[in-house]
Amino acid sequence: MDLGIAGKLAVVTGASGGLGESIAQALAAEGANVMLFARSLDKLAHVASELRTQHPVRAVPVAGDMRSRDDVRRLGATVRAEFGGADILVVNTGRPPLPMREALDETDDERWEEAYRIQLWSAILVMREITPMLVQRGWGRVIAVTSASVMQPMDKHALFTVFRAGVTGYLKHLANETASRGVTVNAVCPASVETKGLRASYDLEERARRIPVRRVGKPEELAAAVAFLASRQAGYITGVSIPVDGGQTASLF
Repeated sequence: MDLGIAGKLAVVTGASGGLGESIAQALAAEGANVMLFARSLDKLAHVASELRTQHPVRAVPVAGDMRSRDDVRRLGATVRAEFGGADILVVNTGRPPLPMREALDETDDERWEEAYRIQLWSAILVMREITPMLVQRGWGRVIAVTSASVMQPMDKHALFTVFRAGVTGYLKHLANETASRGVTVNAVCPASVETKGLRASYDLEERARRIPVRRVGKPEELAAAVAFLASRQAGYITGVSIPVDGGQTASLF
């Protein structure tokens, strides 16, 4: 299937590794140019070089912190200078501070503040900077990586659930406001996708036994869902959160 995004510009945050890098790879494989945003310029430059080697696309690294208003504005300025605007925005944020704790044990104000700034405030900063560019072009896709815990709260995931639920609320407002202007806004909700953080927190074999497909997910499987939501074919899907979890979420909706 041709996703119809060749030549489009995709801005991908948290793109120096993990899920963000996998998403950038999936979009570049479909011919989209990518602007990669994360804190480490060295890591971003390596990812950008690999993308340019593997695919006939432009890949531009921009180092900055999603929590910084100035850095996000600089990202926006670079998008305008290099491409004249954006078509696709993928908002991928960091994880909250470790170790993970029960909700009643989350009594450290600094952990709450850090989780808020990493997961919610940073996402809002990026979306309010880039989304107007999509609206101006009359076509666009916003996809945020949240968590299956917004649908079914998981043990010791309070810092995930609270703030990524906040991102979900913001996405729904954007979806309602931009749908008639050609921009769709959606979320993908991973659970048990293999990343460095998952390996550090869980026994993956034991984890897999709790999942209906009996294995943890692969980053490229999440990336494929993002790529579809970024496609022309997904133009009638907006305002939804799609679990990518191997059936782990037990809710009906």
